[in-house]
Amino acid sequence: MADNAITVVGNVTRDPELKFLNSGQAALRLSIAVNRRWQNRQTQEWEERVSYFEVVGYGTMAENAANSLTKGARVIVSGRLEQRSWETENGDKRSIVEINADEIGPSLKWATAVVTRTPRAEGSNFQSSDRPAAAPRSNEPASTYAFDEEPF
Repeated sequence: MADNAITVVGNVTRDPELKFLNSGQAALRLSIAVNRRWQNRQTQEWEERVSYFEVVGYGTMAENAANSLTKGARVIVSGRLEQRSWETENGDKRSIVEINADEIGPSLKWATAVVTRTPRAEGSNFQSSDRPAAAPRSNEPASTYAFDEEPF
C-alpha cells in the first residue's frame, strides 16, 4: 500500500477520455468534483466548497470505467497522488498532481448498478499491463507516461 493513499467520492465532471498508449495499453483520464458542505456556526448559513481532482487509470480498469461511467456519475476512486511535470512547446514548465487510480467504481449511495464481469487473463488476479512500470522523471515528456498531449 502506498504511503500517500487517497480515496475520494465525487461526481464525474465530463465523460471519461480513453486513449491507447503506443504500447497498446488503455489509458483513462477523468475529472471529478468533490463537494464539501457545512453550516457556518456564526451565520447559520450553509456553505459549500468544491474541489476538482484529475484521475488517471490504466489497463482493463481504464476500459471498463470508460464503458461504464458518464458525466454526472457519482464515483468512488481509490489510488495514490502523483505529481507529473513537463515543458510546453513554448518552454513553459507545467506540473499537475493527479490521482493514479487503483480502483474506480460507481457509488451506490443514490443509485443502483448492474455488474457485468469481464474476462481476465487465465490464472491471474492482476495483469502486469494494467499499470505503467514507473512514473516519469520530471525531464521526460508526458507522452512517455500517459497521454500524447499535456493535461488540461
